[in-house]
Amino acid sequence: MKHLLLVYSSQSGHTEALAQAVAAGAAESADDVELRCLRADAAGLEDLLWANGLLIGTPENFGYLSGLVKDFLDRTYYPAQSKVTGLPWAMFVSADNDGSGAVRALERIALGYGWSKVAEPVISHGVPDAEALRQCRELGQAMAAGLGCGIF
Repeated sequence: MKHLLLVYSSQSGHTEALAQAVAAGAAESADDVELRCLRADAAGLEDLLWANGLLIGTPENFGYLSGLVKDFLDRTYYPAQSKVTGLPWAMFVSADNDGSGAVRALERIALGYGWSKVAEPVISHGVPDAEALRQCRELGQAMAAGLGCGIF
């Protein structure tokens, strides 16, 4: 069985709504993929090492990713070095602006980890609408299906 880790941070509830859509899509897509959905402050090294795929959700705060997501990445970086190289990953962002600051920051951090981006980021503006939730559901479906079929 493959393992999919979903890590997110949410204060307003917007990113949490997106995370729930991602999780729902992943759950309905592949029976042979186990999903672990955690808030960033509850996720740690053991969770990251468990994962065969990673989905990260963050609000864009001050043009950057959330402090809690950054904290998760900081706490796991050195202990995980060379143990998660090539990990397939994707992201979703809740933003009041364009979301590009959070996307750029997370892509640079992922490059340092040596992860492999497998999907373009989903960026939701403001309160998640039906289209953003659909895109997040599809992101979860695609990641779970890719892991389940051995594509990633």
